[in-house]
Amino acid sequence: MELPFAESYKIKMVESLRRSTREERETWIKSAKYNLFNLRSEQVFIDLLTDSGTGAMSDRQWAAIMLGDESYAGASSYYNMKQAIKNVMGFDYFLPTHQGRAAENVLFSSFVKEGDIVPGNAHFDTTKGHIELRKARPVNCVIDMAFDTALVHPFKGNIDLDKLEKVLSETPKERIPMIVITITCNTTGGQPVSMQNLREVSVLAKKHSIPVCFDSARFAENAYFIKVREEGYKHKSIKEIVKEMYQYADLATMSSKKDAIVNIGGFIAFKKESDFQHAWLYEIMFEGFITYGGMAGRDLNAIAQGLDESTEFDYLETRVKQIEYLGKRLTEFGIPVQLPYGGHAIFIDAKKCLPHIPKEQYQAQTLAVELYIEAGIRGVEVGTILADRDPETQDNRYPELEFLRLAVPRRVYTNNHMDVVACAMKNVIDRKDSIKTGFKIIKEAPILRHFTVELERI
Repeated sequence: MELPFAESYKIKMVESLRRSTREERETWIKSAKYNLFNLRSEQVFIDLLTDSGTGAMSDRQWAAIMLGDESYAGASSYYNMKQAIKNVMGFDYFLPTHQGRAAENVLFSSFVKEGDIVPGNAHFDTTKGHIELRKARPVNCVIDMAFDTALVHPFKGNIDLDKLEKVLSETPKERIPMIVITITCNTTGGQPVSMQNLREVSVLAKKHSIPVCFDSARFAENAYFIKVREEGYKHKSIKEIVKEMYQYADLATMSSKKDAIVNIGGFIAFKKESDFQHAWLYEIMFEGFITYGGMAGRDLNAIAQGLDESTEFDYLETRVKQIEYLGKRLTEFGIPVQLPYGGHAIFIDAKKCLPHIPKEQYQAQTLAVELYIEAGIRGVEVGTILADRDPETQDNRYPELEFLRLAVPRRVYTNNHMDVVACAMKNVIDRKDSIKTGFKIIKEAPILRHFTVELERI
């Protein structure tokens, strides 16, 4: 008999969870102005708001924390992280930052100016926000197949080379500071980018003398999908695949809170020393000295260890199979999700789930609120609210994809928890006809409004 799959870790410590009542949840979400970010953690039973900084670190990461060097300058922890980035990604130069959006802040302060165009596959919230804050314009060039959630395509994060070529050809080179490739592509459902596409984008970028930057938050999950889905990589290790991936990048930003499996931290990596030195000023102004960048030495050590662990196949197989398990359970119940299943989350197609709710009433947010009321499960809207308003017209932007994202923290929940999520979602869908209206916005910020938006039921 073939043995069943089992996780590649065992549990050493647990945290108690409390099941709340439906009446409590209805009161809490109303008090939170129907924004799930405003809920207290103890008001949540299963927290799938994000996979960022919410994972469980390993025994070796905790051991590395105890060896952290807290020297202000030149700490050994800095050099441990520098060596880990060199070993895993091949970059010679890096600047530590306290998280991914801080890396974007430093890098874009150095590279992006008013009137610039920044093409990519599909920019996620903080990337888009940092570009638009500088009065530049992000341009999404992802393949059209990404917008058909029922279509199974192995690399829905790929850049459409014709779309990219059009942008590069029609825009003066000095107005394109970089091409950003998000791996995996969060906006399209945690979808990977193929090695072939990375290679082809690199060739196109070199033709136009424009640097390529990888938004690397989930780079290891992307490498896993290349191994299992792309011809020619089956027998290569994850570390070999990652090394090849980064041959096609000139720059990289990283939220280490994802694929380095830590609770805080990030970095920017550079191929060219001149780019590294150009960013020093903004690093020191915004984050701290260049050898700590807003982090404690213990956090640098934890990242160094995490980069090594996250690029091992056994860890990634366990990680992705749990996402797949949740996806299959939802599919069994007939709930429409982005296919194929992504690496860090399941993305539920809210347009198909609540077709009777007008898009102006925020379908994905409505679905997210109903799932919380049903079972205390916190997901996040990746749709119209997250898309913000058009900075010129101030009209809502209605994206092609309107998702409820269920992002699973690394090494935290069991598949029993995934069963609860799937069954709760089925209960919501079974009573969807009783959901008559959605929400309207009563208060919002001009950029990244989803974090602090206030809503009321219509």
